Amino acid sequence: MRELGIGLIGTGFMGRAHALAFRNVSAVFELPLKLKLAALADADPQRARHCADAWGFETAHSDWQQLINDPKVNLIAITTPNHLHYPMAMAALAAGKPVYCEKPLAVDLEQANAMRMAAKAAGVVTRVGYNYQHNPIIGLARELIENGELGHIISFQGEFSEDFMADSASPWSWRCDANHAGGALADLGSHLLAMARYLLGDIESVCADTQTVHRQRPATAGSQEQRTIAVDDQVHALLRFANGARGTFSSSWLKHGYKNHLSFEISGTRGTLAFDQERLNELRIYRAGQGGFQRLLAGPDLPGYAAFSPAPGHQLGYNELKTLEVHDLVMALTGISQGGTDFEQAWEVERLATAIRLAARESRWVGIEEV
Repeated sequence: MRELGIGLIGTGFMGRAHALAFRNVSAVFELPLKLKLAALADADPQRARHCADAWGFETAHSDWQQLINDPKVNLIAITTPNHLHYPMAMAALAAGKPVYCEKPLAVDLEQANAMRMAAKAAGVVTRVGYNYQHNPIIGLARELIENGELGHIISFQGEFSEDFMADSASPWSWRCDANHAGGALADLGSHLLAMARYLLGDIESVCADTQTVHRQRPATAGSQEQRTIAVDDQVHALLRFANGARGTFSSSWLKHGYKNHLSFEISGTRGTLAFDQERLNELRIYRAGQGGFQRLLAGPDLPGYAAFSPAPGHQLGYNELKTLEVHDLVMALTGISQGGTDFEQAWEVERLATAIRLAARESRWVGIEEV
């Protein structure tokens, strides 16, 4: 069995999620190759060594370029802050190595375009961490839509809101720097844009409004020093899909009470489908002429679910979705299937985000072909 050496860059929340997924995927799926946790990199050498030991990686690097150059590493997984995605991915692609990068793909469209072109030139597999699409219940939603259960789709209402920045006293972080991140639109909204495209196809034009509510935040926790904020706290948009459907989109990291409110309602001429990531193992469907919404619960009849549990209602969680994403990555690397979001598709998401910012700035409808 061929061996695939995993090189992981970054040791934050997403680094740990990737490490868990790479460890778990071999336990729950029969894989066509063997995964080896070859190397881990973090700028702090002590943390790199500690996490490598704790998570089962053989080698620790304090320089990410050394990890990319490591001959034992065949796949580069990038879980760093957004502004580092570009240089790391470009270096990995230049070395001819596949790349598994967290979302959003880059901090601007120019970088995203360069990354997708470099991926084409390198001819290697790329994937971006839009893991919510790998939920078996989302697969069911797409199947219901494609099979015509809802009739002709006429509307999409989507929202992704959390409250981790709701307190104006929450300190400045790299997410508040326009050169390093892109506000709620990039951090949360990119997931929703990717989901809308996954379920309903291309979006042709947008009209939008963005707002920075808290224009200053403490430089550090409890500090009297204030730093200016230049990224959006919330965004609202209207969408026109290529299939004729109309939609609404909103994203906020200020909405009290919500922790992972990636939600949508999709309506057609024969029914409505509803989902909320905070109840990620169920859909609600209304079929015209019936008395009310029906709850559809995830179970082992859905692809991917049975690998974790043989019984319905026992619930998958966030880390299981990440494991399903890594499984699709491995299948793509071996040419067995093509599930997941590659750099080309992630670039399309970045085009949408860029169009939304342009529409908000110029107060007009913007066609995607303009960006």
